[in-house]
Amino acid sequence: MKKSFVLEDLDCAHCAAKMENGIRDIPGVKSCTVSYLAQKLTIEADDDVFDEILKKAVKLCRKIEPDCKIITD
Repeated sequence: MKKSFVLEDLDCAHCAAKMENGIRDIPGVKSCTVSYLAQKLTIEADDDVFDEILKKAVKLCRKIEPDCKIITD
């Protein structure tokens, strides 16, 4: 499964790169891109673990840039 999410208040290109690398290291993630310019996160992972990976990605992003929110609605 591949899904894209809007990032709200991502203020730093360096932080976007740290998020991308951190999410890629989560077990089960096939690919991940974080676009600072488009304010977009794209994750590809297996369907059966996608929700758990998304929770870990949200937690990681909050740790790297506390003001940034991943819009998952």
